[in-house]
Amino acid sequence: MSTHEQRMSTVKGKQTSTKKKGLNLLSALRRDRSLYVLALPGILFFLVFKYIPMWGIIIAFQDYSPFRGIQGSEWVGLQHFTALFDNPDFALLFRNTLAISLLNLILFFPFPILISLGLNELRSVAYKRLIQTIIYMPHFLSWVIIAGLTLLLFAKGTGLINELFALWGWPRVDILTNPDSFWIMVTLQAMWKEAGWGTIVFLAAMASVDTQLYEAARMDGAGRLRQIWHITLPAIRSVIIVLLILRLGDIMEVGFEQIFLMYNGAVSEVAEVFDTYVYRTGIEQGDFSYSTAVGLFKSVIGLVLVVVANRVVKRMGQEGVY
Repeated sequence: MSTHEQRMSTVKGKQTSTKKKGLNLLSALRRDRSLYVLALPGILFFLVFKYIPMWGIIIAFQDYSPFRGIQGSEWVGLQHFTALFDNPDFALLFRNTLAISLLNLILFFPFPILISLGLNELRSVAYKRLIQTIIYMPHFLSWVIIAGLTLLLFAKGTGLINELFALWGWPRVDILTNPDSFWIMVTLQAMWKEAGWGTIVFLAAMASVDTQLYEAARMDGAGRLRQIWHITLPAIRSVIIVLLILRLGDIMEVGFEQIFLMYNGAVSEVAEVFDTYVYRTGIEQGDFSYSTAVGLFKSVIGLVLVVVANRVVKRMGQEGVY
């Protein structure tokens, strides 16, 4: 067979393979059409609110003007990124954002795991459901309500906690306007609000553990702590790793609404983060290109961390996100 004939045979083989893949895809779509219909709202959500708006990141490289539009605005390249890194507030913003994120990672991330382990050990189903209902409830409160409750409880002059301290003869504590307590305060707020909701995934993973493993461990004399360490935690390890990788992707996101509501002039040095900075420069000052560059910088940091963490996990022999 000549070289030309070999090439033609290869091309025909690739075309045949492509047709087979297309037929397989169509047959799969027909077979699972009900599942795809159910997934359609979620797919449309991500397309409309996540992927299509990504076109707007172009203005991070432009001197964007709403009157001229994206196509008519002047191209300035990396000018806004240079301005961000040269900004004297950049180190402050990076420090505050990273500090709050690390506190959430160290304190908040393992907290739902500990709660889930405790709930999983409860033998009374009614008591377990009651506890779950109570710890789920704060998730459905808005950050406006959470901030209002915090103010009512911890205000130095009229807060309930300080009124009780004064009644008992103890000194009043200054939490809301104390820069030294701001980071831990917002971390505890997030833990109280979202820790219960975060247990759903871990409890679902624990429910899939074979109960025979626990019975065998009890027969071997293992106590509850041993069972948790050698059975429960290894069973949910993959879930913990995936959620940890995803959490690293959001390490530059600390929650605009919470920080904005708890922000005041006394704690501005420790409360100004990238999220609030984007709001002030983009919405209040109208510098859309610069604020978009700040947001893009945050996204790139998160993407790099996810990719690196996923590769590290893969090399350790664990399943990553992809």
